[in-house]
Amino acid sequence: MTLNQITLIGVGLIGGSFVLDLKRQKRIQTIIGIDLDLTNLECAIERRVIDIAHTQITPESVQHSDLILIATPVATLPKICATLAPMLPENIIISDVGSTKQSALAAFKQHLPKHYPQCVAAHPIAGSDRSGALVAQFGLYQNKKLILCPHEQQDTRSLKTIAELWQTVGANVHQMTAQEHDQIFAAVSHFPHLLAFAYVHQMLDDPNGARYLDFAGSGFRDFTRIAASSPDMWRDIALVNRDSLLQLIAAQKQQLDYLERSLKNDNAQALWDYFQAAKQVREEWGETH
Repeated sequence: MTLNQITLIGVGLIGGSFVLDLKRQKRIQTIIGIDLDLTNLECAIERRVIDIAHTQITPESVQHSDLILIATPVATLPKICATLAPMLPENIIISDVGSTKQSALAAFKQHLPKHYPQCVAAHPIAGSDRSGALVAQFGLYQNKKLILCPHEQQDTRSLKTIAELWQTVGANVHQMTAQEHDQIFAAVSHFPHLLAFAYVHQMLDDPNGARYLDFAGSGFRDFTRIAASSPDMWRDIALVNRDSLLQLIAAQKQQLDYLERSLKNDNAQALWDYFQAAKQVREEWGETH
């Protein structure tokens, strides 16, 4: 499948890496990039991530495109969709890459009702704590999962097109409901970020925290890597997926309560059993992933 033109809104690692691979495989002729950061756009042009740059959404930037890919923080989607609504040609496909899919579908349905069948909610399971056009790379999605969340009015042609494009860049495509998606990724992505932020903040709040960090090693580095992620992005994700995260926070408190009781009771066997069960699950996951 070859497209004439894609409009990429938000020119960073996720969207930039996607279009780089499509361009390398000659599946797209022109990439229009829209981003508020002029310096980032200049970098994207220099690295040939995009061909034409705009700092705002205009009819000119979308009217000849086959696909609009929105790769911005999840909280920006409603405003972007509202801006796009009066500009969209009839048969254009609209998709996103955000990590919360119920909110994406809600934004599509509310602000793009005429194009809602052509809106495809997607989430590539790849990324980094770095951002911007500078870090866009070839091969980011090779053998990575890509989640599609079809909705009740889904146009099959649009869904198939998005699936084929992600397969072209190497992703393994899966489908699930938006509700299931948000529950899963609250547990395996969003909540771990909250834990990492909370633990680093504990060091920040501790009077001796700076001294502790002087001696932190690989364990600290591995556990806290994702705490270097964008505060803007993770604030938005946390608020959008709040209900699932509140349930996970409550469950985590129970886990910490169990550890606290085991330590207070000097219960070596309880601790060993607890650690061993977790070790086994982690090792089994590592062997298959």
